[in-house]
Amino acid sequence: MRCLVTGATGYIGGRLVPELLAAGHQVRCVARSPGKLRDYPWSGRVEIVRGDVTDEESLGAAMEGVDVAYYLVHALGTGPGFEETDRRAARNFGERARAAGVRRIVYLGGLTPAGVDERELSPHLRSRAEVGRILLDSGVPTAVLRAGVIIGSGSASFEMLRYLSERLPLMVTPRWVRTRTQPIAVRDVLRALVGCAGLPDDVHRAFDIGGPDILTYRDMMRRYAAVAGLRRRLIAPVPVLSPRLSSLWVGLVTPVPGSIARPLVESLRHEVVCAERDLARSVPDPPGGLLGVDRALELALRRIGDADVATRWSSAATPGAPSDPLPTDPDWSGGSLYTDLRERTVAASPRDVWRVVEGIGGENGWYSLPLAWALRGWIDTLVGGVGLRRGRRDATRLRVGDSLDFWRVEEVLPPRLLRLRAEMRLPGLAWLEMRVDRDAEGRTVYRQRALFHPRGLAGQLYWWGVSPFHALVFGGMARNIAAKAETDGAGTDATASV
Repeated sequence: MRCLVTGATGYIGGRLVPELLAAGHQVRCVARSPGKLRDYPWSGRVEIVRGDVTDEESLGAAMEGVDVAYYLVHALGTGPGFEETDRRAARNFGERARAAGVRRIVYLGGLTPAGVDERELSPHLRSRAEVGRILLDSGVPTAVLRAGVIIGSGSASFEMLRYLSERLPLMVTPRWVRTRTQPIAVRDVLRALVGCAGLPDDVHRAFDIGGPDILTYRDMMRRYAAVAGLRRRLIAPVPVLSPRLSSLWVGLVTPVPGSIARPLVESLRHEVVCAERDLARSVPDPPGGLLGVDRALELALRRIGDADVATRWSSAATPGAPSDPLPTDPDWSGGSLYTDLRERTVAASPRDVWRVVEGIGGENGWYSLPLAWALRGWIDTLVGGVGLRRGRRDATRLRVGDSLDFWRVEEVLPPRLLRLRAEMRLPGLAWLEMRVDRDAEGRTVYRQRALFHPRGLAGQLYWWGVSPFHALVFGGMARNIAAKAETDGAGTDATASV
């Protein structure tokens, strides 16, 4: 069948595409910025079209000839009107699917607590439930899958669990850690999504999906500690800490920012346990059964240890982060565009310099004033930004759309260009561009360019306030990247000669 996947740049969508291909389906991905899918290993095997679920015209064109349409997007965190945006997008999706003759819609939503008035749910869960109803009312046979905590390498839920457990051997925790939940392994979620493509046309309903274990969040932290080989965690719940305070606390301890942690925390206020397992009648469980929590945690940790994390929670665009591309017109007319330029001749091959450039960030750091970078990251976290702790998806390779600490990879052209767009909280837009070239005499040249487009007076004051430190930060970065490449290159040459 031909399957349309929205949200292919996100955590689930980016993993679903290769699973659909492996099942023999044709896949069409719709993305607002198709270039973000360029470097995915499966991009050459799918059709990629430009579109937006809130744009009826582009969505209608993307639906043409589609058998099954996967709805894997949401507007969470885009502002106070995100519920209306979700509502409008779901209606567009359903209407365009019906008009195009799509045979089935498949939607992954959130598991909602039984017996709780919807008005008492968090805005996140309430919106997910409403989107499911809108799609079920679209006139197209629809399968709504409702999942709770999803455990897999790179998922926001797993990262939150991982860092809380590893960094806090003794925790005074809010009462939501005692709430029962039914987590599910990401591979079982993907298996269910793929299986829904083959559901009979008369199947039109919502399904609860969850793993075999029902346990509290406190139990999950202790299970994680045991699987990871950590000492038993001491956890003392207290009847305080609102979801807002809890999300700020999670944002300080883990790489997951408060804006994403809050809906995760709010979804744990009520017990979320599957009320039925009816999907297994049409999409049978695998021969060995669904994965339990311990096995799901083991697999996730193994993926991380092998540096084989296909997608991360940060794969999708960060809510509220700037998305404007770097202006390409040299006589740009959009206002002030401040630039800091650095250039160094390097006694190393372009390959050696590129290896350092592409490995920047994460555990390798930024090659200048680590304390200053750490301080900037903490400030960003305190004001609600993503901070420095998102790290890297892969220790050595980058692709367009990857998150890199508080940057996003806007362009990467190995072995000569890496351009990063800032996603920290700033009064303007910022980019950091690194190039590796040769000069007229054949020498390797490293060129570094930081750009800033200020927003209003605050942006102007910000630039002139930090510009005195540029020589230390950006100058030191260029100097140390060159030195690292020369050292690594010399080591490689010595090994080769031996």
